[in-house]
Amino acid sequence: MRIESIEAIAIEIPLKKNFGGSTYSVLKRCTIIARMCTDEGLVSEVYNGDNREHGAEIVRIIHDELFPLVRGVSIFEHERIWEKMFALTIANRDRKMLLEAISCMDCAVWDLTGKALGKSVCALLGGYRARLPIISIGGYYMPGKTLADIGKELESYRKAGMAGCKFKVGGLTPEEDAKRGNAARKAAGPDFILAVDANRGWTVQDAIRFARLVEPLDIRWFEEPCHWYDDAALMARVRRATRIPVNAGQCEITSHGVRRLVEAGAVDFVNFDASEGGGVTDWRRAAAICAAAGVQMAHHEEAQIAQHLLAAVPHGTYLECFADPERDPVWQRMWANRPPIRDGMFDVSKEPGFGLQLDEDMIRRYRVNY
Repeated sequence: MRIESIEAIAIEIPLKKNFGGSTYSVLKRCTIIARMCTDEGLVSEVYNGDNREHGAEIVRIIHDELFPLVRGVSIFEHERIWEKMFALTIANRDRKMLLEAISCMDCAVWDLTGKALGKSVCALLGGYRARLPIISIGGYYMPGKTLADIGKELESYRKAGMAGCKFKVGGLTPEEDAKRGNAARKAAGPDFILAVDANRGWTVQDAIRFARLVEPLDIRWFEEPCHWYDDAALMARVRRATRIPVNAGQCEITSHGVRRLVEAGAVDFVNFDASEGGGVTDWRRAAAICAAAGVQMAHHEEAQIAQHLLAAVPHGTYLECFADPERDPVWQRMWANRPPIRDGMFDVSKEPGFGLQLDEDMIRRYRVNY
């Protein structure tokens, strides 16, 4: 069964407000749908990424550069397909964007493989568990937002069935963000998972100061505490200075970058994103590195993909989503057959491939025609 054609579709959905963290803004929900066809009529249905502005270029790379390299190749030759595409990562181009495009292609191949064999991607990768706890990303900085508003936000996540929240910090002083963290823990209660994410917002000194302030709050992990330019070494210092586990990896684009974090002693969790870092094929390599080092696997967003990856391995942890309906209309409405959330748990799809059905009306409405 061989690759015959590809259709990549860029989706852009305007958001009603800025869902930004300490170092970035989010004004649109953007993603790429990949519909890859085989010579026997199978079609993939998968979407990748929460990309902000460059959907047109990813679509171009898929159609003009990647597809010609793999047309006619068997869908079961994952490593060969990946190697052909990764060979384009030469020094004088935007490799991050290329890896995002490779991710779309690679996930489409895995979706087709599952459909051809009648097995879910989770089953293909190991099938370790059938359910995962799920947490919402939240705690966004909004003008006029009070501590009482944070309390209401956390209560809303509980009502939505979430097991926890990954809460934004790093945009204020350590003392101010510690107050916000305290408000979140008070509202959520002691049995609610609470992680914090600074999005590379702090110096190592500020990160350590914040960590010591919130240690009594039973924080599950401290994500990306330090500035990007020396993050591995700085995170290792934070990790040695606090009892709170450290999480990073979403900004890495290869398993080689994950190895760098592990070898630096910088992480307890790795949230390498298959939609940013070359798809399922390289995520497996990153997961193997972490398994050998005793590091747990998380995943940055992308529950439609992450459900299968994290459930497949013994060291997988939590799915992430956006429980606020205004932040992610793709999660809320475009993923038409998304399993319901019950008591903080998410049942992994048993359907072949990734098992996704997408809302065609939404695709027609929000697709970007270039």
